[in-house]
Amino acid sequence: MPSSTDPDVKSQLAAADHERVGDQPNTRAQVSELSLLRPAERLPEPAAGSAGGMGQSATIVQQIGDGRPVRLIGDVVVELGFATREKVEEAVEIARAQRKPTGQVLVEQGVLRHDQLARVVAERFGLDYIDLSVYELDMGAVNLIDMEAIRRYQAVPVGFLEDGTLLLAMADPTNVLSIDDIAMLTGRRVRSASASIEDLNILIMRLSRVEQSIEEVVEEDPQEESDFQIDEADKDAPVIKLVHSIIAEAIEQSASDIHIDPGEGDMRVLLRIDGVLSQTATLKRSMATSVISRVKIMSEIDISERRVPQDGRFALTVNGRRVDVRVTTLPLVYGEGAYLRILDKGVAVRGLESLGMQRTEQDRFAYAIARPNGAVLVTGPTGSGKSTTLYAALGAINDGSRSILTIEDPVESRIAGVKQMQVAPKAGMTFAGGLRAMLRADPDVIMVGEIRDRETAHIAVEAALTGHLVLSTLHTRDAPSALGRLMDMGIEPFLISSAIDCVVAQRLVRVLCPHCKQPSKVPESLLAEYGLYESEAFESAGCTRCSATGYRGRMGIYEVMSVSEEIRALVLRNASVDEIAATAMGQGMRRMREDGIAKVRAGQTSIAEIERMTTSML
Repeated sequence: MPSSTDPDVKSQLAAADHERVGDQPNTRAQVSELSLLRPAERLPEPAAGSAGGMGQSATIVQQIGDGRPVRLIGDVVVELGFATREKVEEAVEIARAQRKPTGQVLVEQGVLRHDQLARVVAERFGLDYIDLSVYELDMGAVNLIDMEAIRRYQAVPVGFLEDGTLLLAMADPTNVLSIDDIAMLTGRRVRSASASIEDLNILIMRLSRVEQSIEEVVEEDPQEESDFQIDEADKDAPVIKLVHSIIAEAIEQSASDIHIDPGEGDMRVLLRIDGVLSQTATLKRSMATSVISRVKIMSEIDISERRVPQDGRFALTVNGRRVDVRVTTLPLVYGEGAYLRILDKGVAVRGLESLGMQRTEQDRFAYAIARPNGAVLVTGPTGSGKSTTLYAALGAINDGSRSILTIEDPVESRIAGVKQMQVAPKAGMTFAGGLRAMLRADPDVIMVGEIRDRETAHIAVEAALTGHLVLSTLHTRDAPSALGRLMDMGIEPFLISSAIDCVVAQRLVRVLCPHCKQPSKVPESLLAEYGLYESEAFESAGCTRCSATGYRGRMGIYEVMSVSEEIRALVLRNASVDEIAATAMGQGMRRMREDGIAKVRAGQTSIAEIERMTTSML
């Protein structure tokens, strides 16, 4: 076949036009060479729990072939409805005159897109088609071959089938030599599938960037004592590259956590993106110990101890920005698991206006943090954005006229002009000890990362009473419960009523993807129940831009309780949390659920998302 004038589409066009124009179509004997790919009505479901099996395989991976003899490409294009017979005949004539493959001419003339050409190839040879723009990669599969091999073969392993067969996305899925080479490299059976050359090149570029960022990670910041460094001779080891690629993929997708979970069979790797776990890799059981050991080495914890939980941390530099990773290992029934919390130092501190508070709530919060003394508490479960809110508060008051000190575990973002201190329990630096020391350093504003015990709570309250503005967090369900929580810690009611000026409770809800959200199909009775009668609510749909989740990013829903004289009186007489909440609502406090419904009304999130995050508060 003549060489393609376009190197980007050469391999795909080779598959589309094995015969020169005017030649007879390939025979069944030729197709039988592709014995690795037995046509069926649909692609077998990926293994349970694999990234491809996250509920999308039916729409993302399609079996287009039906086992019929291979046909001419023009016939397939017409049958699929991609072009008229006249357009195809015209392309055939041009292809014959220019001695080019028909598929190339159809693409050059704009009759076919690259993804349509890939579907034509799949239909023509009875193979599978993969839409790489939405398919969720299994990084365990991707890392079975290196980037050099991926570029050479123009093929990317993207997942595993139920029987362990490797699913291979290729520009030319009929290239038996490449398939055989990859089968030998991986030691697995391989099933190839047709993919758009355009999508494949984009994916290869993305994987190349991941690899380059990992190289920067291991080379930069040699002066940081806690930063992870590896031996030059070992950095290309498969396990090291796998662990690095998982971390880089998590950072690229803005994941907050990585879960490496052992199972009865294979090990699963999951990422928490926008508060929801989704699987990104499946690792063979034989690799489990090596992966966990590598994470433990990076975290400088004992690799020989597998019977007790251990904690550690390490730092990386990815694409020029520092990323801290906290690590916890747990001895589980099926082996040791590792859980990594990602703290991206490169994320800019947000302003108050970007938090998503309604104007009334934002004004109350801004008034509280502008005071010269008192305590402002932010409450909510782990991962609800409390630190982000506190950092926004520090940014709002950091005008250079006040001395601001913080004690955190860990320091999540570095703020110019703010003196930040990190808890170090092994060195004896606790929240309580650090807070006592900070009070001797003439601060105007003190931020305590978290009030965990009575001692820290007592020092923080006393600091608020002695002329300091204290910002801190608590783990409570809602704003009124924070006052009760302090009483449960043993803080006297008269101290609480005098010190606390404002309590903010919050959750994070996912934001509907603006590109694919659609009007909600719910009964009017349900809309009326949520106070959305005669309002248009939206729901998630899913598209390529949001990885078919229907959501993109998160925003806060809040309730801001100003501690008025009436509420102070209730605290002094040990009133219940319900009484405090009723009084606060009577004074204009909007509950989190109401704030969430207002954001549903504005088309920012969905009813299902508000229900998911606030059901426990009913």
